[in-house]
Amino acid sequence: MKLRARIASAIIAAAALVAAILITAPPAASAQLTEVTGFGTNPTNLRMHLYVPDGVGARPALLVAVHYCTGSGPAFHSGTEFASLADRHKFIVVYPSATRSGSCFDVSSPQALTHNGGSDPVGIVSMVRYVQQRHNADPERTYVTGASSGGMMTNVLIGAYPDVFKAGASFMGVPFGCFATTDGSSWNSTCANGQLVKTAQQWGDQVRAAYPGYSGPRPRMQIWHGTEDSTLRYPNFQEQIKQWTNVHGLSQTPSLTDQPRSGWTRTRYGGTGTKAPVEAISLQGVGHNLPQGGMAAMVIDFFGLSDGGTEPTPTITPTITPTVTPPAGDCKVTYTMNTWNTGFTAAVTIANTSTTQLSSWSLAFTLPAGQSVTSVWNASLSPSSGQVTARNVGYNATIAPGASASFGFQATHGGNTGKPPAFTLNGTACTV
Repeated sequence: MKLRARIASAIIAAAALVAAILITAPPAASAQLTEVTGFGTNPTNLRMHLYVPDGVGARPALLVAVHYCTGSGPAFHSGTEFASLADRHKFIVVYPSATRSGSCFDVSSPQALTHNGGSDPVGIVSMVRYVQQRHNADPERTYVTGASSGGMMTNVLIGAYPDVFKAGASFMGVPFGCFATTDGSSWNSTCANGQLVKTAQQWGDQVRAAYPGYSGPRPRMQIWHGTEDSTLRYPNFQEQIKQWTNVHGLSQTPSLTDQPRSGWTRTRYGGTGTKAPVEAISLQGVGHNLPQGGMAAMVIDFFGLSDGGTEPTPTITPTITPTVTPPAGDCKVTYTMNTWNTGFTAAVTIANTSTTQLSSWSLAFTLPAGQSVTSVWNASLSPSSGQVTARNVGYNATIAPGASASFGFQATHGGNTGKPPAFTLNGTACTV
């Protein structure tokens, strides 16, 4: 009887403990995605969905997460990891939705590509202002990311609204202004196919022209692209690097190159830390299906939202103007490599430093031993190894005096990641 009494007493005590825990335990998470209307100027009738995690601080950071074509804000919320990361790190997320046919964002019209010019960017900035006013979001920690159409919009917002966003992360995007059209269409095949190639200066000038007179700091930029993207092709990866390094006044030579995961090649420009001004991640063998698992967390690290820190003190770079130097020959070649354990990509720019227009071109050079080309864009190239010759394609045959043409290729290597020692253009030696 005594044993039974002890067991009964223990059960009663345990039940009382469970009841006490249930009474004092915090309530289950109640944060939900909610739609907001009447958030401000909205020329294209975008929809706005807002996610505010439980327990955000008095001055939370804000992330705008922009969906792909055919998508929506709620779909991007449920299909990506940004909301769960917001729960963990206590920042607010805005999910805009495009409402036009096809659900793509306007990244091509003159209005979209001009600061306060109109169209979708104005509506998205209104969403940002709404959250800053209603939820006391921190203007110094306001960021944007997106995939495909949203990746292109990330470039647009970073370019045209450097006073609003502190950093951006573009998945499968194109440079600011690459999709520009004047005929009212929203698709630019030349850009999508990776055939719109410009100098870093030209790309940078397009950004600077979007907000004339702006002299403040420029947002940091993270760029993601798969080498097998058949929708917005891989050459757009290098063109974005050219653009944003120029905007920041940086060299296209990486300060750091590493492989955070197998098949990933990460380059940082202007710094070696997590918050470098420009960071680019090339994904070997990956198509048009980003972000994938774990990538959103790297975006949050780049923004500085995972450590609760603040934006690094920005360096205001002066407006870049072309530097004219006496030519050392009739041509100059710039050869930039991004390497990983078994392969690399090369971006090659040919500058015509003569006074005569070229109506066609062929560039000869010798690849170091063990290197073999597997794919080429914006040129034809043969053979695949040893002494090779790259020749123009139809749309980039002409190079005016002072102008340039670019092409690129992907190759494998056996451990030798050296660069060709010399180049000849149409039989004439070039400076390097």
